[in-house]
Amino acid sequence: MIKIAQMGIGYWGPNLLRNLVANKNCVVKTVADFSKERCDYVNRLYPSIKTTNNSEDIINDDDIDAIVIATPVNTHFDLVMKGLESGKHVLVEKPMATSVSEVEQIESLANKQKLVAMVGHTFLYNNAVRYIKKLIDNGDVGEIRYIYSHRLNLGRIRTDVDALWNFAPHDISIIQYWLDNPRPISITKRGMAYVQEGIDDVVFLNIIYPNKVMAEIHVSWLDPQKIRCITIVGTKKMIVYDDVAENKVAIYDKGIDRMAILGTNMDYDKNGGFKFNQRSGDIIIPQIDFKEPLETEIAHFLDCIINNTECLTGTKHAKEVVRILCREI
Repeated sequence: MIKIAQMGIGYWGPNLLRNLVANKNCVVKTVADFSKERCDYVNRLYPSIKTTNNSEDIINDDDIDAIVIATPVNTHFDLVMKGLESGKHVLVEKPMATSVSEVEQIESLANKQKLVAMVGHTFLYNNAVRYIKKLIDNGDVGEIRYIYSHRLNLGRIRTDVDALWNFAPHDISIIQYWLDNPRPISITKRGMAYVQEGIDDVVFLNIIYPNKVMAEIHVSWLDPQKIRCITIVGTKKMIVYDDVAENKVAIYDKGIDRMAILGTNMDYDKNGGFKFNQRSGDIIIPQIDFKEPLETEIAHFLDCIINNTECLTGTKHAKEVVRILCREI
């Protein structure tokens, strides 16, 4: 039985704790949070779990095997390193750290200590995202031409990170997963701060990958609509993944193909003859069984610890996501 502690029980923390408590392969020993109100919340719901306002109580407890970290982004690197140094496996909320160098230090220490260092890119544990990954890997989509995403909402406005670092890790991690974690050729960011000086409320991120694959990511917490949508345009099929919709995946048998013209009387000796064929076939709405992605994520973290399974969102994946956020190529 894996003994786990959690640091942070704020906005996302209760969801993590609920899934940790429900998993039969672990037991939650301690939860740490600076807020007495949040500790009281834990005490009311889970009387058997010890609470503390000092994270060092967790770091120094040799009885704890693993730590789940759901604290502000600027604390991630320090807490992850302390956890690994104390011999504990670590699952940290996205992003893993705020620079490629920091992720590399985490990677080096985790390898040295033979411990799991995992980041909570939860959408990679979403059955709809995984279904699309299978379609891509099986060749059903053909060659990917471009991908674009919109992750928009009115609020919740953060003061510690901008809209890029708050929202874009989700879309970047999904796109990297679908494309097998490639290194971009170029990254361009355009953002603007309207509500708070120096903190962008809206950002457009353009990524160019090898083989003429382009991705455009639009994130904002200053928008009239809640949108969580990614479109993939391939040579065989086009896919819309809408996380807000009831039917989250729609597969379009649509495309425009360039076809050679043979047997004509026209002179194509120099330029070659071709025509454009517009394809517009069926729209398929697949039945995808829903399972809470966070439940799958927690189960995977524990499986990595118990069975030494390769981590889907380990330091290798985390590093490329942070590289794109930092626009390092």
